[in-house]
Amino acid sequence: MTITFIKENKEVIVAQGANLRQKALENKIDIYTLKGKLTNCGGYGQCGTCVVEIVEGMENLSPKTDFELKVLKKKPESFRLACQTLVNGSVSVKTKP
Repeated sequence: MTITFIKENKEVIVAQGANLRQKALENKIDIYTLKGKLTNCGGYGQCGTCVVEIVEGMENLSPKTDFELKVLKKKPESFRLACQTLVNGSVSVKTKP
Protein backbone atom coordinates (compact mmCIF):
# COMPACT_ATOMS: atom_id res chain seq x y z
CA MET A 1 0.00 0.00 0.00
CA THR A 2 1.11 3.56 -0.55
CA ILE A 3 0.93 7.04 0.94
CA THR A 4 0.80 9.65 -1.81
CA PHE A 5 1.97 13.09 -0.69
CA ILE A 6 0.25 15.36 -3.19
CA LYS A 7 2.13 18.67 -2.80
CA GLU A 8 5.49 16.90 -2.81
CA ASN A 9 4.54 14.61 -5.73
CA LYS A 10 5.96 11.65 -3.82
CA GLU A 11 4.63 8.14 -3.29
CA VAL A 12 5.85 6.10 -0.32
CA ILE A 13 5.31 2.34 0.05
CA VAL A 14 4.42 1.37 3.63
CA ALA A 15 3.46 -1.68 5.66
CA GLN A 16 0.01 -1.98 7.23
CA GLY A 17 -0.23 -0.09 10.51
CA ALA A 18 2.51 2.41 9.63
CA ASN A 19 2.44 5.74 11.47
CA LEU A 20 1.76 8.58 9.02
CA ARG A 21 4.04 11.13 10.74
CA GLN A 22 6.93 8.71 11.04
CA LYS A 23 6.74 7.69 7.37
CA ALA A 24 6.55 11.33 6.26
CA LEU A 25 9.64 12.28 8.25
CA GLU A 26 11.57 9.17 7.17
CA ASN A 27 10.95 10.20 3.55
CA LYS A 28 11.89 13.86 4.06
CA ILE A 29 8.31 15.10 3.75
CA ASP A 30 7.92 18.35 5.70
CA ILE A 31 4.59 18.23 7.54
CA TYR A 32 5.16 21.16 9.90
CA THR A 33 4.57 24.89 9.47
CA LEU A 34 7.18 27.18 11.06
CA LYS A 35 5.27 27.22 14.35
CA GLY A 36 5.05 23.43 14.29
CA LYS A 37 8.79 23.10 13.66
CA LEU A 38 9.46 25.13 16.79
CA THR A 39 6.81 23.67 19.09
CA ASN A 40 6.06 20.09 18.01
CA CYS A 41 5.94 17.41 20.70
CA GLY A 42 7.90 14.82 18.75
CA GLY A 43 4.93 12.70 17.80
CA TYR A 44 3.38 12.10 21.22
CA GLY A 45 -0.04 13.54 20.35
CA GLN A 46 0.16 16.53 22.67
CA CYS A 47 0.62 19.62 20.50
CA GLY A 48 -1.65 19.31 17.46
CA THR A 49 0.87 20.78 14.98
CA CYS A 50 1.16 17.85 12.54
CA VAL A 51 -2.18 18.46 10.82
CA VAL A 52 -2.61 16.93 7.37
CA GLU A 53 -5.58 16.67 5.03
CA ILE A 54 -6.63 13.24 3.79
CA VAL A 55 -7.74 13.68 0.17
CA GLU A 56 -8.40 10.00 -0.58
CA GLY A 57 -8.50 6.85 1.52
CA MET A 58 -9.91 8.11 4.84
CA GLU A 59 -11.50 4.66 5.26
CA ASN A 60 -7.99 3.14 5.25
CA LEU A 61 -6.90 4.95 8.42
CA SER A 62 -7.22 4.20 12.11
CA PRO A 63 -10.16 5.88 13.89
CA LYS A 64 -9.57 9.37 15.27
CA THR A 65 -8.25 9.41 18.82
CA ASP A 66 -9.94 11.37 21.61
CA PHE A 67 -7.17 13.98 21.37
CA GLU A 68 -7.75 14.38 17.63
CA LEU A 69 -11.49 14.78 18.14
CA LYS A 70 -10.80 17.55 20.67
CA VAL A 71 -8.07 19.40 18.73
CA LEU A 72 -9.69 19.10 15.30
CA LYS A 73 -13.34 19.66 16.28
CA LYS A 74 -13.56 22.96 14.33
CA LYS A 75 -11.57 21.65 11.35
CA PRO A 76 -12.89 19.76 8.31
CA GLU A 77 -13.60 16.05 8.84
CA SER A 78 -10.76 15.24 6.39
CA PHE A 79 -8.09 16.70 8.70
CA ARG A 80 -5.99 14.34 10.84
CA LEU A 81 -2.99 14.58 13.14
CA ALA A 82 -0.24 12.64 11.39
CA CYS A 83 1.25 11.38 14.66
CA GLN A 84 -2.05 9.78 15.69
CA THR A 85 -2.85 8.22 12.31
CA LEU A 86 -2.08 4.62 11.40
CA VAL A 87 -2.26 3.66 7.73
CA ASN A 88 -4.10 0.42 6.85
CA GLY A 89 -4.46 0.98 3.11
CA SER A 90 -3.50 3.42 0.38
CA VAL A 91 -4.12 7.12 1.06
CA SER A 92 -3.49 10.51 -0.54
CA VAL A 93 -2.35 13.27 1.80
CA LYS A 94 -2.05 17.04 1.51
CA THR A 95 0.54 18.45 3.92
CA LYS A 96 0.15 21.81 5.70
CA PRO A 97 -3.51 22.30 4.71
